[in-house]
Amino acid sequence: MPIDVQNTLEQLELSEKIALTAGVDIWHTVPIERLGVPSARTSDGPNGIRGTQFFNSEPAACLPASLGLGATWDQDLLYQVGELLAEESRAKSAHVVLAPTINIQRSPLGGRSFESFSEDPLLSGKLATQYVKGLQDNKVAACIKHFVTNDQENGRMGSNSVVTDRALREIYLKPFEIAVREANPKAFMTAYNKLNGTHVSEHDILGSVLRGEWKWRGLVMSDWFGTYSTSDAVNAGLDLEMPGPPRWRGEQLTHAVLSNKVTTETLDERVTNVLELVKYAQESGIPFNGPESTNNTPKTRALLRKLVADSTVLLKNDANILPLDKTKKVAVIGPNAKATAFCGGGSASLRPYYTVSPFEGITSKTGSEPDYAVGAYAHKELPDFASYLKSESGDEGIWDVRFYNDKRGAQDRKCFDQLTIEQTKLFLFDYSHKDIPKNKIFYVDATATLKVPKDGVYDFGMTLLGTAKFFVDDKCVLDCTKDQENGNSFFGEGTKEKIGSIELKANKDYAIRLEFGSEATSPRERGGLVSNGGGAVQAGMARQAAAEDTIAEAVELAKRSEQVILFSGLNMAWESEGFDRPNLSLPPHNDALIEAVLDANSNTVIVIQSGAPVEMPWASKAKTIVHATFGGNETGNGIADVLFGDVNPSAKLPITYPLKVQHTPSYYNFGHPKRTLYGEDVFVGYRHYEKVDREVLFPFGHGLSYTSFELSNLSVSKKDDTVTVTVNVKNTGSKTGAEIVQVYVSQEKPSIVRPVKELRGFSKVELDAGKSDTVTVELDVDQATSFWNEYISKWTSEADKYHIHVGTSSAGKHLEGEFEVKKTKNWLGL
Repeated sequence: MPIDVQNTLEQLELSEKIALTAGVDIWHTVPIERLGVPSARTSDGPNGIRGTQFFNSEPAACLPASLGLGATWDQDLLYQVGELLAEESRAKSAHVVLAPTINIQRSPLGGRSFESFSEDPLLSGKLATQYVKGLQDNKVAACIKHFVTNDQENGRMGSNSVVTDRALREIYLKPFEIAVREANPKAFMTAYNKLNGTHVSEHDILGSVLRGEWKWRGLVMSDWFGTYSTSDAVNAGLDLEMPGPPRWRGEQLTHAVLSNKVTTETLDERVTNVLELVKYAQESGIPFNGPESTNNTPKTRALLRKLVADSTVLLKNDANILPLDKTKKVAVIGPNAKATAFCGGGSASLRPYYTVSPFEGITSKTGSEPDYAVGAYAHKELPDFASYLKSESGDEGIWDVRFYNDKRGAQDRKCFDQLTIEQTKLFLFDYSHKDIPKNKIFYVDATATLKVPKDGVYDFGMTLLGTAKFFVDDKCVLDCTKDQENGNSFFGEGTKEKIGSIELKANKDYAIRLEFGSEATSPRERGGLVSNGGGAVQAGMARQAAAEDTIAEAVELAKRSEQVILFSGLNMAWESEGFDRPNLSLPPHNDALIEAVLDANSNTVIVIQSGAPVEMPWASKAKTIVHATFGGNETGNGIADVLFGDVNPSAKLPITYPLKVQHTPSYYNFGHPKRTLYGEDVFVGYRHYEKVDREVLFPFGHGLSYTSFELSNLSVSKKDDTVTVTVNVKNTGSKTGAEIVQVYVSQEKPSIVRPVKELRGFSKVELDAGKSDTVTVELDVDQATSFWNEYISKWTSEADKYHIHVGTSSAGKHLEGEFEVKKTKNWLGL
């Protein structure tokens, strides 16, 4: 039976109240057993439910990255995403999903841009609303994040986002505001950064805006290790410090309460919000401290595949090369063809049920393996090589991992745990075992038989948090026990990669061994705020190859092939939590590869995978360009469905593709680790490019189809507080397809500088060939016309004429209409 919150609060001792305001461990709240208060479980999100382990977790469904979900522009589909995640949460016995991420893609350089839906606040907020509803209609709590302006990784725990009130309200708070108004998420997660000088986890915005102006009632938790004070954070409204055990609550909070720095009334407010979330968890029927299992069903797989296809954007198809012919031979080129870029890096990553590479997807689609050339590598650090390993038991694709109380060679060395792992990355952030000593020093040996497919000199690399050596047939190829340099891996806590080389023969068995010492053995002094527990090591391998040779091989394949698909792009090594991208370039030699292949075969289809824009200096040469994001489990199948016409593409860009990084609105003001000035103000994304009339590579809202559509008969009517926009949409082509009607609004004579136009509504419609339908989009007058008036700290809807622009992209031709607001209105609230 769910707890009675008020009755429970009255019975709690002070020590119990204080305990409830922090986690008990990495993922759970504190239980109070004597009063029947259980321990609620949280789990990452946003593109899948990992469960309670980074290391050796139960496999999970992996969705396309949120940028891809944003590209669907499909609110009904996002509701289905929420429903699926609720099912996955139940499989993992999780009560709270740490998602969705609805920060704005302020700069494409942001390391976590792939986690966000869009550069536009309305699109972000509307999609987040359905995501949250899908979860919470199934009694799983959503914790939307990161509130607010968590838009870079460099110096993220101390960087000060300096933002005008207007930009804060119109751009960065707006998606959160929409989600609160339309979905009422049960929880918020605060951002790591400062906002105008104060860390968000202790900022008065929690009380003045979130709980005051918006009247939201729910739990506010910190991001992990994102609490920086005791009294300030509690008084500001931070209910829950995560993870536990606490750094700032416990004895420090007891002292603060007893010295009246925190009143008992304020403490009771914090505890009440925790208890309300626990009560909601009880009502879900999800067990507490329950088992973790899987949900890998045909229904799950079908939805994951649809999400990939519906998020794949056809950017260019000048000669109608797509869709390809399944009956004709296909050649596949590029690093992203066989290495599945299924998700970005950091807390969004998880262990997938399975992955399907583009190469595998095409093979399945055509019935035979295509000819293949890698052309160029795409790795940043050397890639995982588990696929070349065999364990002691003879199982392929895994190695044996044993845990010891002492280093190799020690007289009393004992093995206390043994696992088989299917990747050459050991992220022991949350690994625990009863035999790990209090000093957290332990050792790991990972062993396997290695067999490589080609003769050559092979590079082995390691990045780590701890100490390690790597051996091939007992020869030490790489020693990382000293002379370590700080790097970006493992949430910014790992070392720079070290590389050692050795010559290997094809199809010969080699005994490999990685000897690792836990984080506590590390010789480095680190200033990081994130503890990684047992430490981590990532081992990689690649055969040395000159770029000119691999490109030449790809060119020869392209020359002799009628249908060529080139897969390039980024992966979790380039886009990840913990660091930002230094530029918008593809990995080294990939642009040269694409140029050379296009010169050899101008009909080559270019498929770029990324979670944010990349520069395309070769774009004018390419007849066909496709953008696919990190696609999750069904990456290859979903992309192949689009390339071969089994799915007609309908996705639209949720961000602008600039010609180059220097054109981005935040170029001068991005990435400073101490202070980041949001100097572009409200002119983020397309709002900037249109205002300065800057040419872009591909505009916001752009995306093509294998059919064609025509918009006509626009009608705009205003009644009371609602503007109704109706338009006829006709499929004028020969294939069934879907189109996204985009409604933008502009003010005729604003008293301040405003964007040329702003997205205020959208709707997706599917039509058979030759059919038409009337699409209706209703706009709230205040929401569609208002700007944040910094002089009075209110929203202002000015008396004026407003223009409606309806199209299928932010650029190009639009149908035009108008309506009038006769009286200026100043207002606050939702």
